Amino acid sequence: MGFQSQKKYSRILTKNADVFHQEKAEIFLEGLKATSYQQIDDTGARVNGDNHYTQILCNPYYAAYFTVPNKSRENILDVLLCGKEKTYCFNNEAFDLMETFNVSQIWTEKLSSVKNKIFSDEEIRRKLDCLLSVNGYKTAKKKVLEACAIAAYHQSTDIPVATFLLSDDARQFKQIAYNACWIHDGRNYKKLRPTVPYHKEKLEAFLDRYWDFYGELCEERICKTKENKEHLLKVLILPEIPLHNNAAELAARAKVRKRDVSLQTKTDDGTRANDTFMTIVQTAKKLSVSAYDYIFDRVSSTFEMISLAKLIREKSELS
Repeated sequence: MGFQSQKKYSRILTKNADVFHQEKAEIFLEGLKATSYQQIDDTGARVNGDNHYTQILCNPYYAAYFTVPNKSRENILDVLLCGKEKTYCFNNEAFDLMETFNVSQIWTEKLSSVKNKIFSDEEIRRKLDCLLSVNGYKTAKKKVLEACAIAAYHQSTDIPVATFLLSDDARQFKQIAYNACWIHDGRNYKKLRPTVPYHKEKLEAFLDRYWDFYGELCEERICKTKENKEHLLKVLILPEIPLHNNAAELAARAKVRKRDVSLQTKTDDGTRANDTFMTIVQTAKKLSVSAYDYIFDRVSSTFEMISLAKLIREKSELS
């Protein structure tokens, strides 16, 4: 393909994709509403030679892709906020999170003067500059911003808030909404390579018990034994939550295969278009819709096919 042809197709995909960006936004919003949990994973991405990360959120009805510069909790929240402007709340949860993040008691005492107040992004940065202008401020500021942003997200009423994020053990997912993946946890034991026979026997015995218990949880999940929920694990209280995060890993694998072929995007428009079309294609696959027919329907402006977002809503209401 000649250079001019490449430029032509690039413009088609990146400069005239507003209808598809809107479709992606609607898919994500309906996907968040469809279940009480979301599965999340990330994988590396390259944008014009720089390292980025693609965050993948999914459930049985959709898969959505968001490429961001780093893995910070604030970037995860930017994704979950569905385009809503981030705010920062100094409520009790925020101060509890600051303690969890090891923010100095001296700083939390200084911040008590703004307890129960909510700030915009510009306001909070200006306020922190006044209150915490001391050595080590940069690290403390990051932790405070994360704690207050998470607290504000949890009390949002105008977007669907993810109650549980099923993920691996990555730190950036914790405290936002977190439920561990049994498969990821089990992999830690598979990495062990004991050489002493006694240790080998102990490891094999433990793994047998581990996966036997996993199997019991699967059986209990089917039975939905909610009457004893105070004695059961979180997954038993909410039996619809999967015991593994394979769906997010498979969705991430699609991004990896795409990266293997095309290596990187070069512009913000290209990165956004890449995320949008991957979201549409992978969501269409989950909903048993032809991605080719769907995209052709939108490009040709016929709009005869039901939107993926509406299809998510209909299918989730039936389940």
